[in-house]
Amino acid sequence: MEFFTSYDGTELAFRTVGDGPPLLCLPGGPGRAAEYLGDLGGLSAHRTLILPDIRGTGASATPVDPASYRVDRLVADVEALRRHLGLDRVDLLGHSAGGSLAMLHAAAHPDRLTSLTLVDPSFAGVGLPSDTGVREVIAARAGEPWHAEAVAAHRRMVTANSFAEAAPYRFAFEPLMYGRWDETARAHAAADAAQRALTVSEHYYRDYAPDAGDLRRRLAALPCPTLLLVGELDLWPTARAAADAAPLFPGAVLTVQPGAGHYPWLDDPGAFSAAVEGFLAAAG
Repeated sequence: MEFFTSYDGTELAFRTVGDGPPLLCLPGGPGRAAEYLGDLGGLSAHRTLILPDIRGTGASATPVDPASYRVDRLVADVEALRRHLGLDRVDLLGHSAGGSLAMLHAAAHPDRLTSLTLVDPSFAGVGLPSDTGVREVIAARAGEPWHAEAVAAHRRMVTANSFAEAAPYRFAFEPLMYGRWDETARAHAAADAAQRALTVSEHYYRDYAPDAGDLRRRLAALPCPTLLLVGELDLWPTARAAADAAPLFPGAVLTVQPGAGHYPWLDDPGAFSAAVEGFLAAAG
């Protein structure tokens, strides 16, 4: 684990995994330590993955001001890490809520990116829905033995008033987030509670009101290529929501990974790694 000091004096942690050109990977949750990303399905064989714990999560320190957990304010931490690493430009990847952060960073610092990879991103950061057609995706999995319990938990999750209120139902809901509810998926889901900082989760989008028009204009002018990779079975975002959002990015490559959920590097590591590395190699 390595450390750097961000703009407000908060000490933040990151680790590096693998070999090759650097790829800065922003975790989601929101508020989940980067540990859950693992080595992104073996992508570390081609890239040096830089995996930061956002402030208040994992090995990173807790800031004085909890409002600094808000997604738009976290852009400054990403920039502080880029400068610490001595990189003039970076290949940037964001997963889930980290995708919102990656989009905001791209909009604010387009000249600092070589490429942008969004893996099952939340579109909340740019004011677009992520759950278009979610009922159809859930219904398509009705033959699974866990379906009824997961759907009941999903209803509890989406009507909860906070992440803390939703937490007791999360594990029962989790089969809907994976392409296969196997031993690997169960272990990955079970680790969530220990890896998640609920205070960060609660503040990530609190009082955030995007200037959607300005953000969309900035993203439309991005000079770097964008990969938008989503699992066919994901709920947040659905493949339909991702297709609707793809025109935000000039010449975006939209890849829907068959049979995958919210963590496509677990469902088919080879397909995921090949898609991302193929894009990055072309972008480079």
